[in-house]
Amino acid sequence: MSEIEHWVRLAKLELSPKKAVSLVDHFGGPGEVLQAGTDALMEADRLSRRTAERIRAAASEPVDEELRALDEVNARVVTFRDGDYPANLRQIYDPPAVLFVRGEIREEDRFAVAIVGTRRPSEYGRSMAMKISRDLAARGLCVVGGGARGIDTAAHMAAIQDGRSIAVMGSGLDVPYPYENRGLFKRIAETGAVISEYIPGTQPDAYRFPVRNRLISGLSLGVLVVESLVTGGAMITAGVAGDQGRDVWAVPGATDNDLSEGPHRLIRDGAKLVERAEDILEELGVPVESTERQRPTVPSDLPPEQIAVLEVLSLHPKHVDDIILECKLTPAVTNSTLTLLELLGLIRRVPGNAYVRAV
Repeated sequence: MSEIEHWVRLAKLELSPKKAVSLVDHFGGPGEVLQAGTDALMEADRLSRRTAERIRAAASEPVDEELRALDEVNARVVTFRDGDYPANLRQIYDPPAVLFVRGEIREEDRFAVAIVGTRRPSEYGRSMAMKISRDLAARGLCVVGGGARGIDTAAHMAAIQDGRSIAVMGSGLDVPYPYENRGLFKRIAETGAVISEYIPGTQPDAYRFPVRNRLISGLSLGVLVVESLVTGGAMITAGVAGDQGRDVWAVPGATDNDLSEGPHRLIRDGAKLVERAEDILEELGVPVESTERQRPTVPSDLPPEQIAVLEVLSLHPKHVDDIILECKLTPAVTNSTLTLLELLGLIRRVPGNAYVRAV
C-alpha cells in the first residue's frame, strides 16, 4: 500500500488540519497514524474514542476512485512534508496536512497577492480588479483567488495573461465550481496551479468556503478586496488575513454603491487604500522602479530593519536563527523582512533555512 494512498485516506477523514499534522508528527507518518491502536490515538492527541475508531476504520477504506479522479485531472498530492508545499501556508495557524494540486507550485509563488470581492461586480470593480491583477502579475507576483464568479474570475483572467495565478477551490479538483469556470481552471493550471484540501468528489457545500478562505489569505503576503458587501465572503477572507498577520488592502468605490461598503469599512479600520498596483508594491516595501526583472541595486531608502538584515548577510549562508540573534529583531519581523528583501532581489534563500546576499 503506497504512502500516497495513506495521505488520501487521512485527507478523507477531514480531521482538523492541526490535529492531522500533529498525529502525523507524533506517529511518524500517515500510514503509522492509520495503523495505530485506538488507545494510542486517544492518548496521542486527546481524541475521542469515536474519532480514534474512525481513524482505525479508515485504514481499510478504498481510495481507488479518488486516485483515478486525480489522474483524470492531472493532479497530484502535496503534503506538508514535501519541499514544494507552499512556504507561506507553513506560517499559518492551521495549514492543511494534504493539498491536491493541479499544475505547479513554484518557489516564487511566495510572492503572492490575493484579490477577492463580490460575485456581482460593477464594471468599475471588474476593471480595477483586472488592471491591478495584470500589473502585479507583469511584475512577477502571483495572484491568488478563489475562482469564484465576479472579482475572483476577473483577477485570475488578467493575471494569466502576463504571469501566474493560483485558484483555491472549496470542492474537489474534479468538481469545478462554478462550473462555467472549468475552462479557466484548466488555463490557470497550465501556467500556475489550482489547489484544494478536499479529496476528489467533494461537493461545493456552502460551509467549506469560509474554511477555504484561510488558504487564499495564507498563500499570500496580503489580501486586496475589490467591491464587497460588509457581510460578503471577501470580508471573511480579509478578517482571516488580519488574524494571520497578512496585509489587508481595499479599493474605494462610489459612496452610492452598496458594494463599496465592505472596502470602505476596511479602510476606516486601517486597511491601505489602493488605486493601482504600485500602491500595493509600495506597501510591501518594493520600490516600483525595482520591479523590472534585471539585476537589482540596493535602494538608498530602505527601512532600518531591512538595512540591519542586509548588513549581517554575506555570500556565506546564514541560518535564520542567527539572523534573528544578530539583528536583535523578533522572529516575526525578521521573517517578514527576509521575505521583502527576497522579493526585492537583494537576498536569496538557500537550503537549510539560510540566506545569502544577492547583491
